[in-house]
Amino acid sequence: MADKDLGKLAIEKQEKQRKRRSRRFRVPPAALLVAAAAVVAVLLVWYALSRGVPVEVATVTRVYPAQVLTRLTASGYVVAQRRADVGTKVTGQLVSLLVEEGSVVEKGQVLARLENEEATAQVHEARSNLNLAEARLEEAGANLENARRDFRRMERLVESGAVSRSEYDTARTAYLAAQATRDAARAAVEAGGAVLQRAKVALSYTEITAPFDAVVLTKNADVGDIVTSLGAAAQAKASVVTIADLSSLQVEADVSESNIGMVSVGQPCDITLDALPSERFRGAVDSIVPTVDRAQATVLVKVRFEDLDPEILPEMSAKVGFLSRSLEPDERSPRNMVSSSAVVRSEYGESVFVVRGERAEQVRVQTGERFGDMVAVIQGVQAGDVVVADPPDDLSDGQRITIVEG
Repeated sequence: MADKDLGKLAIEKQEKQRKRRSRRFRVPPAALLVAAAAVVAVLLVWYALSRGVPVEVATVTRVYPAQVLTRLTASGYVVAQRRADVGTKVTGQLVSLLVEEGSVVEKGQVLARLENEEATAQVHEARSNLNLAEARLEEAGANLENARRDFRRMERLVESGAVSRSEYDTARTAYLAAQATRDAARAAVEAGGAVLQRAKVALSYTEITAPFDAVVLTKNADVGDIVTSLGAAAQAKASVVTIADLSSLQVEADVSESNIGMVSVGQPCDITLDALPSERFRGAVDSIVPTVDRAQATVLVKVRFEDLDPEILPEMSAKVGFLSRSLEPDERSPRNMVSSSAVVRSEYGESVFVVRGERAEQVRVQTGERFGDMVAVIQGVQAGDVVVADPPDDLSDGQRITIVEG
């Protein structure tokens, strides 16, 4: 019984000592909140520093000034405004073709010939008939002169009574008949000349000539083919060659009718051709066709080349940029450009923040002309460099950044 009491006393003593120790190390609730807030702040700072300043980026690009000044773009094709399918007015067999694709021809130059034996014979016949008519005219003229002299003699003699009145009338009648014969012979000469001219024209139809200075685009017939003006007969060709005046090349572009208000005659343009991607050509709006394609809701705009190049060919696909202003001579070449918002200006000069891995490196630059919201960079960065698009005011050199989508 005494042992139980002693054990109870020992247990109570240990309980009192444990409660005393727990009261000694108890932390007040307010202190716990402060400590927790400090830990959260440290974690936030660490997260912010490890994540970096969120920024948007832009790329330094090699750009032509015309690309920045373009208000509207349209697609189309190079088309010769003077183009002809050259054929003939008569039907015949092609016996000679004197040109090839790419041949440069002049107005009036013979391109091909048809069989012409019959037409040549008709010319010879008409010329012979004309020669005969001219000879008869000379004969009639001589007879008229004789009749005139006889009539004048009879006029003098009848007045003196040396000849009778009937002899005078006979001379007068002969004179008038000679005049009529001479007039008929003259008309025959004129008719013979017309027949000869018609025969020559028919012969000329067997020679196919160029209607203007041009370049041969295609051959549509070969020697031995039957050529006809209608092209309706079987195995017949209506056109021998297709030619085009390459000095009349223009780009025909389709512009949406909702954007046609942005286009005006004479407006400067920048032309690029898919076949010549490294070249850019100056152009200007030549005309706006005053009708709308109902099916496509487009208006046809014709753009002329200011400087034609021998490499430009008909039917090349093209893109036209309608510019807000004309380009200066020194604005024809490309240059490195970046958004003007990426350039930081201070009393020490201009700079940009170039992205180097996860950090932004501040680099001094030299800028040039402005083109819209872009600025040319002459020195400091190269095409392809990635820069901070709109640097925050507190962004510093070497600071960690995080790229976010714009």
